[in-house]
Formats: sequence, C-alpha cells, structure tokens
Amino acid sequence: MQFFPPLEQGRLLRRYKRFLADIELANGEQMTIHCPNTGSMLNCMREGGRVWFSRSNDPKRKLPGTWEISETPQGRLACVNTGRANTLVENALRAGIIAELAGFTALRREVAYGEEGSRIDFRLEFDGAPAYVEVKSVTLGYPDSTVAAFPDAVTQRGAKHLRELAKLARQGVRAVQLYCVNLTGVDAVRPAEEIDAAYAQALRVAVAEGVEVLAYGTRLDAAGIVIDRRLPVLLGP
Repeated sequence: MQFFPPLEQGRLLRRYKRFLADIELANGEQMTIHCPNTGSMLNCMREGGRVWFSRSNDPKRKLPGTWEISETPQGRLACVNTGRANTLVENALRAGIIAELAGFTALRREVAYGEEGSRIDFRLEFDGAPAYVEVKSVTLGYPDSTVAAFPDAVTQRGAKHLRELAKLARQGVRAVQLYCVNLTGVDAVRPAEEIDAAYAQALRVAVAEGVEVLAYGTRLDAAGIVIDRRLPVLLGP
C-alpha cells in the first residue's frame, strides 16, 4: 500500500482528547490533525518526535490531516492509523502472502456473527468451508526488546472477540486471530499481560479451544506499508 498523495512530515506537540494531535510543520505552521487510534499509543510517540500525516482537501472534513505514522521514543516507526490494518491484511490475503490462508474462493468483510453482537473482519470461503479472521493492529514495543505486545490498553472488546472465535472453533469452524504488526524492528509478538491480564488469558484459552493465532510483520516507511513476513507469537505462561 503506497501513500498517495505522499505523506507530509511534522513534529508532535501533543496528543489530547484521544483523537486530536497538535503538530508543527517545518515552516513553523502549527495545525491540529485527527488521531485515528483509540488505544493509549503507549511507547508510540514523544513530544518533538517526527510524525507523518495524510492531508485531505475535502471541505466537509473538520480537520485537514490524519496522523498516519509516528516516530517512537526508541526511534522505530509505528503506523498509528489502526484503520490501515484491515486494508493491509486484505491486500496480503489477495496476494497470497499469508500462506496459512491462501487458496480461498471468496472474501467478505465486516460479517455479523457470534452470540455477543460481533462483526468479523474477514470471512473467507474455502470450497464451502468458512474461515473467520479477526485482525488486530500491533504498535506497542519496549526498549531493548524486539518483541511487540498487544494490547496497549485494557480491551474488553478484544477479549469478546476471542470468546467468539473460541465458540466457533469448538463448533468445528476455522477461527483465526491475526496480528498485523505495524511497528519496525520487531521479531515476535506476545500478549501484553502486564497491561491486560484478562486478554492474555483469553488468548491462551482461545488457543486451547482450537483458535489459530498468526502474526505478520510489515515493511513500513513514509512512502508506504506492506505485509512481508510471518512472526512467531509467544503465548507465555
């Protein structure tokens, strides 16, 4: 996925009210942009750090820019626009990059399912047998570690999705939790037990019930993002 038009660069002044960020451009201009991330963005940003944003000329938009990429305190790059993950995964699925899910005959997005009012990110068809794929965007990294973690804040919604997937798996339906790691300098992924122990336990229970857990890393820079490699998932205790 290439960014078009090209992203513009600035420096972060502050993020506030969750969805707003003030930045400063190279010419000294200050502007407020949309932050499309509901998480804490822990270790994803620092005041004065570089940011890249997309600009829209749509007069109906309240804010002209959307924060896409952040320079982390560790000098990594993170795609903080969580809405990009599903597009990246769909592109990778259609290109056959995600080998474990290759060979599907149909793909549908945002399909209602489950007993708790959920919608699955992707429903794939394999000769009449479905596979349900839930996608999570991973951006949390730590100093002196090449292992990324999810989530970066307590996520009851994420635990609900794992319960729904586990129910499918118990019924003999293929269920997949896929982590899209939108962070450079990463070799593996783990549940962030120190942030949300309930989610970590729900993940281990889901695996025991038969849910497949996959993680794929991205090649990421200001020009574009593409899923390019499988990463191990470390489930822990």
